[in-house]
Amino acid sequence: MSTEVKQAAALKGGEWLVKESSPYETFTPENFVEEQLMIRDLCDQFLDKEIYPILDRIDNLEPGLMKSLLHKAGEQGLLSVSFPEEYGGLGKDFVTSTIVNEYLGAGHSFSVAIAAHTGIGTLPILYFGTPEQKLKYIPKLISGEWAGAYGLTEPNSGSDALGAKTSARLSEDGKYYILNGQKCWITNGGFADVYTVFAKVDGDKFTGFVIERGTEGFTQGPEEHKMGIKGSSTVQLYFQDCKVPVENLLGEIGKGHKIAFNILNIGRLKLAAAAIGGSKRALTNSVKYAITREQFKQPISNFGAIKHKLAEMAIKIFTGESALYRTANWIDKKENELLAAGKPFNEALLGGAEEFAIECAILKVYGSEVLDYVVDEGVQIHGGNGFSAEYNISRAYRDSRINRIYEGTNEINRLLTLDMTLKRAMQGRLDLMGPAMAVQKELMSIPDFGTEEDVLFAKEKKLIANLKKAILITSGAAVQKLMMKIESEQEVMMNIADMAIETFNAESVLSRVMKMADQKGEAGCGHYIDIMRTYLYDAADRVNKSGKDAVNAFADGDEQKMILMGLKRFTKADPFNSKEARRRIADKMISEKKYCY
Repeated sequence: MSTEVKQAAALKGGEWLVKESSPYETFTPENFVEEQLMIRDLCDQFLDKEIYPILDRIDNLEPGLMKSLLHKAGEQGLLSVSFPEEYGGLGKDFVTSTIVNEYLGAGHSFSVAIAAHTGIGTLPILYFGTPEQKLKYIPKLISGEWAGAYGLTEPNSGSDALGAKTSARLSEDGKYYILNGQKCWITNGGFADVYTVFAKVDGDKFTGFVIERGTEGFTQGPEEHKMGIKGSSTVQLYFQDCKVPVENLLGEIGKGHKIAFNILNIGRLKLAAAAIGGSKRALTNSVKYAITREQFKQPISNFGAIKHKLAEMAIKIFTGESALYRTANWIDKKENELLAAGKPFNEALLGGAEEFAIECAILKVYGSEVLDYVVDEGVQIHGGNGFSAEYNISRAYRDSRINRIYEGTNEINRLLTLDMTLKRAMQGRLDLMGPAMAVQKELMSIPDFGTEEDVLFAKEKKLIANLKKAILITSGAAVQKLMMKIESEQEVMMNIADMAIETFNAESVLSRVMKMADQKGEAGCGHYIDIMRTYLYDAADRVNKSGKDAVNAFADGDEQKMILMGLKRFTKADPFNSKEARRRIADKMISEKKYCY
């Protein structure tokens, strides 16, 4: 199956900041082919039939239930979509696997279990396992016969994964590695059959191992009592002279960081996909409630304050979805490019995710914060009923909060966004110097007040180009002023990361809508244009605020004045009636009684 659109080679990771992408070559959900739409619908049906009727049973951690649901998903092929046919998988592309993650992402605790199983619970073996390990474990994992889990976090090492204390040493007879230590917050830990676990060989060589349930010296703690995702099994793992056969070493000794960090790149995008899927369901529930709930003798959906909330939720979701599939297709194209160059399957898949690690970090932050916003406003729309366990929005609210913490906290991912960009520039992988110098030169020159092109979306394209200039002048000045100290100025780094997140999303939604308008005509996508223009209008102000906060933290005097002047110039958006646009966006959903974008 092909998801190709008429596009040239994808940009390299981070290049969107310094190069213009053609909207007509951008992959969007409107490009889904028939088979992908069928898989999407299958995911929706699975949640409606198998998950939603028993959410309370799932949240009560009914013994054996979650594992049986994973097995049912396996029987329907939902665990094996992206795995190679030689192991019993369906061999579909990365975009298709992203669709599965999105549309199963609304399944509350089940979504967490299945994402952990198909992602961190299985991919380390697929990507780094020996041929014998793959043949032994992958078929059973993707059929749902066995469940997978992943043990990285420890009580004193979360974001600092390499600070792990769990140790491993080779036994005297050379047949086993003896592990001692503990892991915490292990999703699926209570029922998994296979665990990818990290330990330090001889005290300093961070290394991965595959450990089976029942291995001597391996035990687990009781289920954790959590604020949300209550139906997701979460336990601690204990290793006391645990005897792991040498053939269960995963990858190379001392190279466990390659496994951990590469898997996280993929996991971040998949978390964003699940968050967007969960957001759509939560918004649909809120639309339906607003239509049926009456106050002052009319539905609350008639009120402007409620319409504003519904529309803003839709704007964030549509924008996040646009950025998600734009990136997923880039990763897919990079994988195919590496395969065509003769790279092995696992290196090609990992190479695609690594190339776009910056974008994966951006997506993780934005997707998780969109879901938090949507469920929070959903509770507000439900009023007092939103605080009642009888309404599903309260479960969605509790379940959402974890997403900003795992797969790297949002603070870590913001820091990574800028850190990875600067490192690629230093390595010569990304040319930031030339464009940054050009912007500085432009800033010193007289502004061009030439007439605007009388072309649809010309002003929006110019705004995106200017927002990129705002990032370049702010980050360039920060690097020049702070030099190597910039890593200790985390507030500044996060401000610049927020500028990048807003701009990447703004360009993504503009590209999608421009492509839609090219295919349907401007009149055929008015509501989508409303979404795009409202997002861009607000994003300009947010980029300006983040930029000012960054500049005021490291610059002063004439330098400060010059950069702030540039920020004001580059974040200027034309006046726009966002109130009426939001009302139109909300009215369409109200008429269709669901999220319909």
